[in-house]
Amino acid sequence: MNPEQNHSTNTGNRQAATSRQEVSQQQIQVEAKDLGERASYDPHYIRIRNYDFFYGATQVLFDINMDLPERQVTALIGPSGCGKSTLLRNLNRMNDLIDGIRHNGDVLIDGESIYHPQLEVISLRKRVGMVFQKSNPFPKSIYENVIYSLRVAGGRRKSQLDEAVERSLKRAALWDEVKDRLHESAFSLSGGQMQRLCIARAIANDPEIILMDEPCSALDPIATGKIEDLIHELKENYTIVIVTHNMQQAARVSDRTAFFYLGKLIEYGETQQIFMNPKNNQTEAYVSGRFG
Repeated sequence: MNPEQNHSTNTGNRQAATSRQEVSQQQIQVEAKDLGERASYDPHYIRIRNYDFFYGATQVLFDINMDLPERQVTALIGPSGCGKSTLLRNLNRMNDLIDGIRHNGDVLIDGESIYHPQLEVISLRKRVGMVFQKSNPFPKSIYENVIYSLRVAGGRRKSQLDEAVERSLKRAALWDEVKDRLHESAFSLSGGQMQRLCIARAIANDPEIILMDEPCSALDPIATGKIEDLIHELKENYTIVIVTHNMQQAARVSDRTAFFYLGKLIEYGETQQIFMNPKNNQTEAYVSGRFG
């Protein structure tokens, strides 16, 4: 091999080696990025940290620490006045409307504080929908109830609104019952249907989280069963937090359960463990019906 051929071969080998090294570095970077993303994944979608809450001078929540998983149902149980509904309403800052409230600690949703000074509360409430104890449809048609928040946000083309109505009512398991009555008054519906309509209204904005404050307390057993079936279906797409006084309902619908007493979180864990093998004597007494 003459000197020119030898030089050409060496140059080619160095270029090939450099190319292989660059490819290897790129693979390492891609793998490291993928590993980093997997390592940073946090299944605890809602984090509550050292959280105290006050109505004026009265403290109603004491040092609450909870991690709520994404796309699961978390039930908050406990006797009346224990702070569970207060905590629920604070997850989308509904209690901000009350004079004299204050808090310590923090609540984070997907890593972002709901109390960040630059956060717009309206944007938070789009992410966190609310269904109240008493069904509260507006004095409008079924159609207008579902799209009310979309109209408030600026409205959309009729085709988009129609699509949102159908999608939301189907997700709320109500479409087949009302699809031919969309322009009738929402007050023409039964109690159970009105509550499902309120759920449809809550999900029309495509929230990430649905808060439910005793959604079945005013319903008969058949309507309650439909709402519970709906909760099981909704958790495929939404993170759900529900307050209930019904121990059987909490056991049926939730993945995790938190027991509150006098403003304190007494025990929190997998629902089966809380009901079958509670670690705290107060929890055992409450879920077994011995007090509360």
